[in-house]
Amino acid sequence: MTGPVSPADPALKPSVLVIEDGHEYITVLERFLSGAFGFTRAGDGPEALSLLDARRFDAIFLDMRFDRAERLLGDLPALAVRFGGDMGRARRFLENNQGTFILSALREAGCGLPVVFSHDFDGAPRRFANLARRHGSLRYVSDAAGPAEIERTLMAACRNG
Repeated sequence: MTGPVSPADPALKPSVLVIEDGHEYITVLERFLSGAFGFTRAGDGPEALSLLDARRFDAIFLDMRFDRAERLLGDLPALAVRFGGDMGRARRFLENNQGTFILSALREAGCGLPVVFSHDFDGAPRRFANLARRHGSLRYVSDAAGPAEIERTLMAACRNG
């Protein structure tokens, strides 16, 4: 896994890996922020890990919810036991929290890049603090964040790691 890369040439744009199961974020990010960043999309955790082995990135933009991904990280049978054998409930839990499972897999693989979650942690500050304490170098923007806020947050992540 690669670490943050500080371009020697200021004309080079920071490179951001966008991990999402749809194309909403990559479409918006490329439309509004392509002048400031270069973006590459991964559709799930395994694809993200493969891209991180092949290329260098400065930061990761990570969606929390993956309800369209075919491949989900996490132990579905173990979660089903936790949910009284209910596989549907366990799958929904994995979908709703897939971003945290991907983050764990990234860190376990040695990826120390800064991560910006697209998720509203304003209502769950302790949850975010626990994630940051466990995984380091985390930021978030709410799903309703505009381009200016996303740009500021990504720039800060790329600069400060």
